Order: sequence, then C-alpha cells, then structure tokens
Amino acid sequence: MEQKNAHYMSTISSVSSQRLNSATSANGSYPSSIHGSEYALSSCSSSTSTSSSLASSVVSTRHRFNPTFAFHNFIESFKPFDYSSLPPVYLDHFQLNSQQTKEFGEELNTQHGNPAGTQVKNQIGSSTSPNLNSLVLPRRSQLDGSNEAALHPAHPNFDYSQFTQLERDAIITAMSPLSKKLRARHLTWISLGASIGTGLFITLGVSLHHAGPLGLLLVWMFIGSLVFATMSSLSELATAFPVSGAFVTFPTLFIDKSLGFAIAWNYALQWLITMPLELVAASMCIQYWRPDLNPAIFVTVFYVVIVFINLFGIKGYGEIESVMSLIKVIAVIGFNILAVIIVAGGVPGQPYIGGANWHQPQGGLFNSHSPFKQMCYIISNVSFAFAGLELFALGAVESATPKISINKSRKWILYQIVIFYLVSIVMIGCLVSYKNPQLDPATSRDGGLGIDVNTSPFVIAIRLANIHAGPSIMNAATIITVVSVGNASVYASTRVLCAVGALRQGPKFLRYIDRKGRPMGCLVVQFLFGLLGYLVCVPGRTTTAQIFAWLLSLSGLSALFTYLSINLSHLRFRQALYHQARSPKLELLYTSPVWCSWYAIVTTLIALVLQFWAALWPPGSGTGGGGADVKSFFQVYLSLPVFLLSYVAHKVYDYYWNGVPLFKLWLAVDEIDVDSGRRQVDLEVVKQEIAERANMLETKPWWFRLYHFFC
Repeated sequence: MEQKNAHYMSTISSVSSQRLNSATSANGSYPSSIHGSEYALSSCSSSTSTSSSLASSVVSTRHRFNPTFAFHNFIESFKPFDYSSLPPVYLDHFQLNSQQTKEFGEELNTQHGNPAGTQVKNQIGSSTSPNLNSLVLPRRSQLDGSNEAALHPAHPNFDYSQFTQLERDAIITAMSPLSKKLRARHLTWISLGASIGTGLFITLGVSLHHAGPLGLLLVWMFIGSLVFATMSSLSELATAFPVSGAFVTFPTLFIDKSLGFAIAWNYALQWLITMPLELVAASMCIQYWRPDLNPAIFVTVFYVVIVFINLFGIKGYGEIESVMSLIKVIAVIGFNILAVIIVAGGVPGQPYIGGANWHQPQGGLFNSHSPFKQMCYIISNVSFAFAGLELFALGAVESATPKISINKSRKWILYQIVIFYLVSIVMIGCLVSYKNPQLDPATSRDGGLGIDVNTSPFVIAIRLANIHAGPSIMNAATIITVVSVGNASVYASTRVLCAVGALRQGPKFLRYIDRKGRPMGCLVVQFLFGLLGYLVCVPGRTTTAQIFAWLLSLSGLSALFTYLSINLSHLRFRQALYHQARSPKLELLYTSPVWCSWYAIVTTLIALVLQFWAALWPPGSGTGGGGADVKSFFQVYLSLPVFLLSYVAHKVYDYYWNGVPLFKLWLAVDEIDVDSGRRQVDLEVVKQEIAERANMLETKPWWFRLYHFFC
C-alpha cells in the first residue's frame, strides 16, 4: 500500500497544482517517477497495469488450454472498470507550505519542509494560500478501507465540489482509466494508417481531374504545410497535457467550453461516417474482380473484422493497425518505384513517357478551364485526405511513454507528407493525364463519391502500362487500405466520444469503460453507425452515393475546423503562461514555435475562404456562366452551419443551466488553468538524460546516429 500511496502522491501533485504548493509522500520522499523522465500521472496506471498484467499472465498460463475459462474471462472483461484496482488518495500524503511566491518567473528548487531538489511551481494569481480544508480528500485514519475505490479522481463518485469546472475537466480527462498499452510505433502507425486511405488511393484521381498535375501538387503542398505546422503545435500540447480527447479537449480547457463541444461532436461525426463509407469502398474493391456478387456480403465480412479487431483491446488494435499500415507503406513505395520505371520507358513494349502528361496537347500543368477555381474546389478533398495525421495525440493518454511516442510520431508526419503524398502525386501526374476520361467522377460507379477503385489513378496508371497482374495487386492493397482507415475511424471516434462523455457534453453511457480499459459505450455507438454500410443495398448506385455525399457533408470541413481550434488553443495556452511570467522552455518537454500556430491559423482561414468561393460558384457556373450552385455549396460547406448550430445550442444550454454569460466568447487569460491535468517531470533529470543519450550516440556508428536523428 505504501508503494501505491507514493505513486499516487505524484499524480495528485499534478492535478491539484492550483491548490497545492508542494506535495510529498508519507515517508517524506518523492517517488522516483517524478525524478525520472516519465510522467507523474502515468505512474499510478503503470503500477496498476504492471500488477494486473502479472496476475493475468499467471492466470493465462494456468488456464492456457481451457476454452471455457477463456470465454468466461472474455465475458467478464465487459463488466464496468474496477476502480478498486487503482490506489486511493489520502490527505496525509501531502505537506502544504503556506509561503506564497510572488516573484514572476522564479522556480523554487528548495523550500523549507520539502526535500532538496524538489521543484515547486509558483502559485501566481492566487489571492489566498491553499489550506487543508480546501481538499476533499480524507485522512487514512478516517477510512475503514471500504471506500477506497471512490477516492480516485477517475471514479464516478469522486467529490469534485471543491474544484472549479475547468479543474474538474482537466483532472477527469487526465485521469482516464483507458488502457495504457500503446507504444511509440503504435502511435506512428495509427497516424499513418488513418491518413493513407481513400483520399490518396482513390479520391486523388478526382482531384487530379479538377486541378491538373501541378495544381494538385500546389494544393497538397499548401494544405500539407499548414497541417505540419498544426501538428507541431499539437505536439507541445499533447506532451504537456496527455488528456482524453486531446485536441477536442483543449478548446474546452483553453478557449471556451461551447467551442470545445462543437469541435468534439463535429470531429466525432466525421469518423462515425467514415467507417460505413470505408466498408462500402472495400466491398466495391471486391467487385473489381466479382461484379456479380452482392456487395452486402463483403460489407458484413469487413464489418465483423473491424468489430473483432476493436474488441481485442488497445494493444491488439495497435499491433494489427501497425501491420496493415506497414502493408500500405510498402504498397506506396513499391508503386513509386514502379512508376519511375514506367515513366523511364523500362516496361517492355511501352514508350518513354517522361513529362508528356504535364504538357499540351496530351495533358497540361493546370486544368485549362478556370485553373485557379479548380484548385480551390479540391481543398476539401485534400484536407479530408490529410485527416488522421492528428490521431497520434489521441493516443497520448493511452501511451506508456507519451513524450517519446509523440515526438517520434511528429517526425514521421513530415516524412509522410513529403514521401508518401508529394512524391506519389508527382509520379501520378507523370503517368496519368488529367484529361483521362476514367478520372471523371461522372463516369464512376459510385456516382462521384470517390470510392470507386476504377477511378483510382494508381490502378489506371498500371492498367495503361499493360501490367496484367498490377491492377489486381494494387486493388488488394486498396482493400487493406480502406479496412485500415475504417479500423482507425473506430479508434478516433470512440476516443473523442469518451472525452465528450467525461466532460459531460454527451450522454452518460459514453463514460462506460470496461475492465480491459475499452470505451464500450462509445464502441457501441460506432458499431451502430457502421451498419450504415448496408446502404449499399439501396437500389441504384446514384441513390447510395447521394446519401453518403450528404452524410459526409455534415463534417466535410471538420478537419480544418479542428486544425484551427488546435492552433488557437496553443496560442491561448502560451498566453496564459506568459501572463503568469512563466517560461515554456523551463516547464515543457517540447516547445513549438508560436509562429507555427499563427501561420496555420492564417492559411486555414485562407483555405476556408477559397473553398467557400469555389463551392458556392463551382467551376463551370461562376463568372463564366450560370449563378451560384446551392446544392454544390452545401455538399461541401454543410458542416459550417452544423458547427455553428451546435455551438449556439451549447451556449444557450450553458446559460440556462450553468449560468455562464451568453455572450462570453472565451475564457479570460487569468481563468485558464495551465497546471491541472499536467504531467509533471523533473526537467533537470530530463536534461541529464538527454546529455547521457548524446554521449551514448557518440560511441555509435554514423548510420545509427543518422537513424536516431531522423527516426
């Protein structure tokens, strides 16, 4: 018990840092987790998961060949999370120091009554000293042990009456009992798997048809630059605050709760719709070989596969997603190598292509009709294709080592944008002319929805080269791709909905987490949405396409709205730190340049304005003829009125039920809590570890140092 108590002391020092000057364990010493590079909030879960995994390993060994026991254990895992497995919190873990620090920017490394070397955060902006009566935690002597389970901040019965609403939101999302078994490679592959999907393999052909090869490349570079800048800002926030929901929780903590509500539901809706869409896309890929079979058969098969993968738990999901993402990466790299051979005329019987498709009359750099408007028209397609790169931050709360995982994932985002996206676009532009009629969405079987593999520029390019087995191989890779994205969509939507439930911005059942740390209430919601995949059985492909087009329009631009909120949250977080005269470099493990957030905000607003213009007056109907196309506009921009409606509805609700001023659009800078929910580390120890790692690298060969730098 003493070991659990010592672990949990470090946890509460983070979530209650606004109330406490310092915290020490019962024996007067800090747990090693604070002095190491790991986060204090993860120490409690680490000790719990270690002991539980040890016990489960013993049980599994004893009953390895007993299917009855395995089935019973599987059923038992769906019961509510056992909060008694978490260590309780007692008031006598803490020593409160009444001395207040008023010197801006100063950090006290030693203080009377605290162990030497302890870092104590300033209590700036507090008019009264924290006192023992302000805490809701009882003394150990006051308990008989029966109520220990209710003493963990993640427990539904935990008393938050003495905390502010913002403190409660920060604490409850930081203390989520979700399983913490993801590693750095899992987060990297999950992020890759979610973003390398139909947007690259199939919808890229529609975008090429509209913008031309150079126009397509410029738009992807434009959106890619703002995405990478946004991911840099997100890395800082997610490293400091690995909370449930991550980027959909940050607006609630740093900007406004109503904005956080609108962002969270808009983003969740995007992924809720993505799963059935990917199921339909996978079934249509199968019909590439067997058009006579009913697509509902394969919707069922892939639906069952995705459900079982997500019932394996987070570790099983991470492993399977890593394998599928690796296959996709190999497919993209293999295609690019093959594309170089085809362009150079290396395929027997095929002429040298070179840059012919980039020039008239065979092709051209841009679409000859309204080239700039055509480029603006595909902004929503490109931004949707990038959606998923941000998922590495969602996994921070389920990662055992978030500071390592997030930094590695951030590096891979840049490589993905450059290698997998831009190189593929250049090669596709060389192989397929934008004038190719097979790229025209009007000729596709999906009614222009962008999920028909026959319109995939990858398949078309290999087919034009007369490589007989090539299209089938690429189609098989596309099937794995869309199943992987459908699988990742379950992860994204459920983690966002879990945060929505924790913040009490949605139904209570969204808070249900089972004994394996799975958000079962959220999984049920996603699985119900997955049944929309059976819309493929509706007579007439055009009808099915129209239904999905309108469903997707509900959240078509949610990725851009989310990126905007991430950067605004980053600026507000920095503003709150500067208001307290605290230096980010002295407190944060990773800091992103502020100009990255400003650049991303400006470019995102430009993208939204240009997309608004191109959607309302689409190419072919603008100044050259015709008027505004309302249907085309709402199929792209319907997410904006949905977003505004949800924002206003929550504002009104917050006004009548919680008394929040109706026209209070954002939190005052002194209201922002930059400490609750933070995972505290000893930065001096981190710096020492970095120095030791640098010394270790000096003894390694050059290729190892090069790999470590880039990966």
